[in-house]
Amino acid sequence: MFKLDRLETLSKRFDEIEAELANPSQTFDQARFTALVRERAANEETVAAYRAYKKLLADIGANEALRSDRSDPELQALADEEATPLRERRRELEAQLTELMLPRDPNDGKDVFVEIRAGAGGDEASLFAAELARMYARYAESLGMKTEVLAQSESGAGGVKEIVLGIRGGEPYRFFKYESGVHRVQRVPVTESQGRVHTSTATVAVLPEADEADPDVAINPKELQIDTYKSSGAGGQHVNKTESAIRITHLPSGVVVSCSEERSQLQNRERAMTMLRSVLADRKRREAEEAVGSLRRSQVGTGDRSEKIRTYNFPQDRITDHRINENFGAIESVMDGNLGRIVARLQQDEKSRLLAGETSAA
Repeated sequence: MFKLDRLETLSKRFDEIEAELANPSQTFDQARFTALVRERAANEETVAAYRAYKKLLADIGANEALRSDRSDPELQALADEEATPLRERRRELEAQLTELMLPRDPNDGKDVFVEIRAGAGGDEASLFAAELARMYARYAESLGMKTEVLAQSESGAGGVKEIVLGIRGGEPYRFFKYESGVHRVQRVPVTESQGRVHTSTATVAVLPEADEADPDVAINPKELQIDTYKSSGAGGQHVNKTESAIRITHLPSGVVVSCSEERSQLQNRERAMTMLRSVLADRKRREAEEAVGSLRRSQVGTGDRSEKIRTYNFPQDRITDHRINENFGAIESVMDGNLGRIVARLQQDEKSRLLAGETSAA
């Protein structure tokens, strides 16, 4: 159950943010402005529900006073009629506030890098990896997010051996964090003359973008090996005669990242460094989760490349998410970017687990 004092504090903080945004100081601080806007957006729904709840409690109090007043039978009868809807509304708002006050993943509001690699299955795996990238790009677009290809290695069959997408705006990690793991496809490949169903895989890693100032991912420039190389331009449409692509190797960890799709070496280097920080931050987070265990690991999955999370069975028009053991139809629609109903079920499952954890801890 939610605590009213915490909600009252949140409500007062919301008013403070509103006042500061309405009357900024003479020295404009873009970083602080952005942080305040994000904090306001994160708390707006909760504060609105709490204020509606406070008003409802006042209405219930007034209703109870009228019901106990025997001097006006007609007014008392009207109050009796209103009592049941008021109680139902109270239960609804209490359930909503309980859910809204669940601990929030601190990474939910962050931009993400989505790295997709072809796994077992040869050309078919590379085609499937490309289809997953297209699915994510279209899903991000439907949510009003911006997607860019940061690096890709194409296969001879028209698929991709590896592709890295950057997704920005609109809390990408909140929606894409469930995609980390092994995705398995079962279908008849285009090259299969006997009509046999083959099984192929692709791995997905979703990394929240690390903050440059994060002390946990401080990088010593002396521990980096930076290589440049030639690459095609954005989308592989233009020939780049200069060595603008960047590959960075973090020597202590052996982590290698690359960015080749920006037009300038400086842009590619900046994006590659952001990716490197994100990979290193993700490693530290996973190490911490492994050390203490966590509810989030059980609900989202470890995100490990070896963990099979979903099967796409084309002959049976069925997608199975193994974490919630649930099937979904209309596979072609999902592959076209309509991933929302699957993500919504995973979010619902996450909230249910968190609520169960809150209840058991109470």
